[in-house]
Amino acid sequence: MANVITAGRVALLFVGIGLLYSHQRWLTFLAWLVLLIVFLGDAIDGIVARRRGQSTVFGAVFDIAGDRVVENALWIVFAHLGLIGVWAPLLVMTRGFLVDGLRSVALQAGRTPFGERTMARTGLTHFLTASRTMRALYGVAKLAAFLFLGGLIVEQSGGFPIAGWLFHSSVSLTLGWICVYGTLVLTVVRGLPVIVDAWPYLGWSAEDFRRASPHEPTAG
Repeated sequence: MANVITAGRVALLFVGIGLLYSHQRWLTFLAWLVLLIVFLGDAIDGIVARRRGQSTVFGAVFDIAGDRVVENALWIVFAHLGLIGVWAPLLVMTRGFLVDGLRSVALQAGRTPFGERTMARTGLTHFLTASRTMRALYGVAKLAAFLFLGGLIVEQSGGFPIAGWLFHSSVSLTLGWICVYGTLVLTVVRGLPVIVDAWPYLGWSAEDFRRASPHEPTAG
């Protein structure tokens, strides 16, 4: 069920992106609502997986893949629409490719990004990459950043039906941009510990990986 929700989030994402490019007030507002659902779905699929006891290696990897699609696509779209510089999606994509590549190495040793067999090797790296606190903080930051950027598109297309004044307030605009750049900072901060956690596996030979049992913890 959780994997179905993840797949649905990705499908809805592209519906929302198409609506953003309509440049029509009510369609862009609908796109904003779709983006809200997409990000709420990120929390829901995790809750469903835990409550149903359906947490699997595939589910964890598929969830991360879905998050990557959502994040990368939206950063690219908002850069293309002129709201942020192209450096932002390039930064996020580079971080994503490096982190996922390193995690795939650890996965061969039977380690997963999150859960009981997390690849985190220290309390600090676990807190930054796998703790519910940091994952929730990052999720909220992304939600605020993308809804803010989507709201700017709605404003350019005619404005929100009721809350358009939010995008004419210097305070709310400042907070919105803080969320955008804060999210980019968190993206980097949560990516660096993966290098530390994956480092021991980079020197392993093919034989080392074959000996590493997916059912027993590896040394270190």
